[in-house]
Amino acid sequence: MPPTDVSAGTARVPGPTPGTGISQSSGTDAEETLDLRLPEEFIALRVEADAADRDDLLDRVGDWGRISTPAGAFHLVPVRCERDLPLISGWMNDPAVAEFWELDGPRTLTEDHLRAQLTGDGRSVPCLGVLDGTPMSYWEIYRADLDPLARHYPARPHDTGIHLLIGDVADRGRGVGSTLIRAVADLVLDKRPACARVVAEPDLRNTPSVAAFLSAGFRFAAEVDLPAKRAVLMVRDRSVRDVL
Repeated sequence: MPPTDVSAGTARVPGPTPGTGISQSSGTDAEETLDLRLPEEFIALRVEADAADRDDLLDRVGDWGRISTPAGAFHLVPVRCERDLPLISGWMNDPAVAEFWELDGPRTLTEDHLRAQLTGDGRSVPCLGVLDGTPMSYWEIYRADLDPLARHYPARPHDTGIHLLIGDVADRGRGVGSTLIRAVADLVLDKRPACARVVAEPDLRNTPSVAAFLSAGFRFAAEVDLPAKRAVLMVRDRSVRDVL
């Protein structure tokens, strides 16, 4: 289970059906079948519209662009399984990561986790965190108000959550995590004007993660019992972003 995750609860939305058969019977000897097929152009437009709807739930994370941080230039790049699966699966098999994400083992476990988001309704977007041109972390930007997490705290419309892991051991334990958490929270608040709060729910046992969120300007809001863990609800409010 991800360290700040109650699971990325994305719902699979069936795609458009390219053809429908309607049978009409007239008596016992005759049967006609009317084959209705949607034009390919219509199907393409529907697919594009579905993709746009998914992007709209989080205001097009892929278009948020780069942000300057004390650690370097950073940006979020939406995951493509065919390109990124080996790297992310390798990170998931690091024992320090596996303890909280529980996606160690065959590559298919990570692939299923990613594709559940990529083929879902857009409420969670998996991303690589790229620092000075090098992929070095994995992020999930998600609509906390549309996630199962919302059953466990007083969610507000457009609350946006983040999950993350730092992939490179050399980037852990020296403040890079908190620097990037603050940068991503700033991106969320800048690019999602309807969002008043960024939230996270690290495992209570994951003290480095909790400390990183506190250092990034999040406040401790509550302890919550989620289905797979006891978590710390962390909140960063737009109203105090320039103070903390």
